[in-house]
Amino acid sequence: MTRFLKRLSGTQRLTFSFLIVILIGSILLSLPITHYQNAPATGYLDHLFTVVSMVCVTGLSVFPVADVYNGLGQVIAVILMQIGGLGLVTLLAVSTYILRKRMNLSEQHILQSALSYDNSGHLKRYLFNVYKITFIIESLIAALFLIDFIPRFGLGHGIFNAIFLAVSAFCNAGFDNLGGNSLKPFVLNPLLNLLFMALIISGGIGFAVWVDIKRAIKHFFADRPYRLKTFTRQLSNQTRLVLATTAVLLLLGTVLTWLIEANNPKTIGQYNPFQQFMVSLFQTVTMRTAGFATISYLDTHPATNILYMIQMIIGGAPGGTAGGVKVTTVAITFLLFKSELAGQTEVTFRHRIIPNRVIKQTLTVLIFFFSVLIVGYVLLLQLEPHHDPLALLFEAVSAIATVGVSMDLTPQLSTGGRLIIMAMMFIGRVGPLTVLLSLLQKKEKDIQYAQTNITVG
Repeated sequence: MTRFLKRLSGTQRLTFSFLIVILIGSILLSLPITHYQNAPATGYLDHLFTVVSMVCVTGLSVFPVADVYNGLGQVIAVILMQIGGLGLVTLLAVSTYILRKRMNLSEQHILQSALSYDNSGHLKRYLFNVYKITFIIESLIAALFLIDFIPRFGLGHGIFNAIFLAVSAFCNAGFDNLGGNSLKPFVLNPLLNLLFMALIISGGIGFAVWVDIKRAIKHFFADRPYRLKTFTRQLSNQTRLVLATTAVLLLLGTVLTWLIEANNPKTIGQYNPFQQFMVSLFQTVTMRTAGFATISYLDTHPATNILYMIQMIIGGAPGGTAGGVKVTTVAITFLLFKSELAGQTEVTFRHRIIPNRVIKQTLTVLIFFFSVLIVGYVLLLQLEPHHDPLALLFEAVSAIATVGVSMDLTPQLSTGGRLIIMAMMFIGRVGPLTVLLSLLQKKEKDIQYAQTNITVG
């Protein structure tokens, strides 16, 4: 086994680590000891599908977690979602550092890939910052959940539900242990809506952004008199790009959802303007790869579902718990398009040139992502001919973007359809570029070729 692992590249080991967690988790959750005695009959494939969805922080499931898994099973589910959100590689790295052992260069490279972090000199500090931020945010919001949950569920269940949902929301996993209706019973609860959105956005903007914000805050309070410029000046260009793109996408998504669904009595048409805005905002946030739902997607307008699929494909930021092609990929693609229209030879952001290596990675991610999506969707059309094509596309996008929303289709899928969805969830979580590199990575040949011109367009 050790010899086998040594032969694997860094990206292959990263991919393999997720497979190991999925295998162990599926075995544990298939054991009767993790099920209620009166739970509906389930097979290993059902539990495998659920564990893939948990580890890949998606949220698609063939049965409600609360109907099948008992307390022990739900504790295992929380652990799987947390590992899926942070990654097994980072957990092993923390253990290594705690035991005061050093990591070799190969292990550091794998950890950098897992965290989407380039600076190896500050890797240990960055890793511990990631865990501190995760623990603080999850604990804080879980504590605030108790304001509503203890009166609603009682002390014991209230505390456990708060922990379960805080981990699930921060990791953008989309699982709940409240029944089969997701968050629909809380559609008009401002406190819970706000807390869930805070968790989803916090996990979705990426750990690098949080570490950057933490550093900027430190400089802000160290400088007298306090100036906002001191804070903003410390933010990296990536943080600025992520925050700006996220804000624009959330605003556009909320407004468009509101406009399309405002007169739909099955979704938000019966609510007052504030309630319509809250539901529209929540749905836009959750489409950024969280997977919770406060409305039924069978009732939404087809135009809304298309809008939701676009939001799912975009996803969140790199180096976090979100899926999709990532907001930075979309932003760089827009900047590339803008530079071509302006006749510029370089792609720039805030007077800085974006390297060609990053441009190539951006295009590679887009091509591979849409290739997997198209192939997966075509296979689903062949395997599930009796289902609505739009519902199948919605399911495929939700899987590859690790969102977890569904038009109530997941439990109806055949074995073949479920296998396709599992593969798409796995590729979406590990990352299209990581999967592609793990399959095709070879040693680069030191050869330079002459240039050639090819006309496009």
